[in-house]
Amino acid sequence: MGLQTPLFAEHERLKARMVPFGGWDMPLHYGSQIEEHHAVRRDAGVFDVSHMRVVDIQGPAAQGFLRGLLANDVARLKARGKALYSCMLNPDGGVIDDLIVYLRDAPEVPTRYRLVVNAGTADKDLDWMRAQAQGQDLTIQPRTELAMIAVQGPQARSKAASVLPPDLREDALSLAPFFAAEGGDWFIGRTGYTGEDGFELMLPAALAPQVWRALVAAGVRPCGLGARDTLRLEAGMNLYGQDMDESVGPLESGLGWTVAFDPPGRAFIGRDALDARRTDPSLRRFVGLLLEGRGVLRGHQKVFCGGREAGEITSGGFAPTLERSIAFARVAPDAGLDCAVDIRGRLEPVRVVKTTFVRHGQPVEQNSRA
Repeated sequence: MGLQTPLFAEHERLKARMVPFGGWDMPLHYGSQIEEHHAVRRDAGVFDVSHMRVVDIQGPAAQGFLRGLLANDVARLKARGKALYSCMLNPDGGVIDDLIVYLRDAPEVPTRYRLVVNAGTADKDLDWMRAQAQGQDLTIQPRTELAMIAVQGPQARSKAASVLPPDLREDALSLAPFFAAEGGDWFIGRTGYTGEDGFELMLPAALAPQVWRALVAAGVRPCGLGARDTLRLEAGMNLYGQDMDESVGPLESGLGWTVAFDPPGRAFIGRDALDARRTDPSLRRFVGLLLEGRGVLRGHQKVFCGGREAGEITSGGFAPTLERSIAFARVAPDAGLDCAVDIRGRLEPVRVVKTTFVRHGQPVEQNSRA
C-alpha cells in the first residue's frame, strides 16, 4: 500500500480505479479516461496532484542559490508571483527533475521562492538541494501540510471561482498565465499540465476534501492519471522518467528553451556539460510522431528512418482529441522524414512533426519537419 493524499477518501467515494504512482496510491480514472480527457479539453476537470511536493526556499542567499542550482535563470522573474519552468541538472547535464519555481517577493528583494517538484523524485530532490545549500544563508522547507488541486479546462477558472477565498478571488481571476496569487495559507497559480487554462490550488490539507466536493458540485469533472497523461502528451509536455532523466539532458529532450545560457558568466550545475553538447554533431533530436495508419505508439518502440534504426519512442499513446496515435521520440540528428515505427514486428509509417499536437483544445496544423 502506498502513501495516500488528503483526497484518498474522496477518490474511494467516487469509485476511482486506484493505482501506484511515485510511491502514492492515485486515481487512474473514475470510469472513463476518454470522457475525462474530453471534459478538460471542452469544459473543466479537476485533478488531485497532492502527491507533488511543495518546497519553500527562503533567505538572503535564495536567489544566488537558485541561479546556480537551476538551468533556467530565476533572475528572469521580474514580478511578484511570476513562475518559471526549469530543469535541475547534475554535473553531467542529466535531469535530476523538472519543476516550477515561483517568486514570492518583490524582485528588488528576492528572498522567498516556492518550488513544485515531482512526486517520485521529491526525496531525491530535497537531498540534492540541501547538499548544494550547505553553508548558505537560506532555509529549505518542504510544505507537507499542503494539498494541491489542479482545475483545468476552458471553463476551469470560472467554475473554480466559487471555491476561492473571497479576499483572494479577484486577484486570482485577474492573474496572467504563469503567475500566482497568495493569501493566508492559499497559493493559486495560473499554471497546469494539460495545455488548457486553469488553476493549480495549494491549500491546507484539511480543507482539500471540502474544496474538492465543491468543485465537483460546480460541474467540474474528477479526472485521473490516465487523462492527465494523454492531455500532457497532446500538449507536448514532457514526463520525467520517460522523456528525460539523469542520463539525458534538456537539449536532447526538447527542453533547450528552458536553459538560460545568457548571461555567459552564470555558472549553474551542468552548464559545462551542456555547453559541450550544444556543438556536438551527434546530439539527438526530440521530435513528435503521428501514426499514419492503425495501431498505438508506445514508449521504447524502435523508430526507423531511411531503412535504419534511428532512435526510439519515449512517450506515446492514443490522442483522444485527434483520434489517432501520437508520440515523442529521440532520434539521430541525421534521421530524415521517411520514418516508421516497429509495432509488434511490423514497420508502420509515421509522420515526423513538432511535439505540440493540441493547443487550447484545437489540433495544431502539423507539417513534416524539414
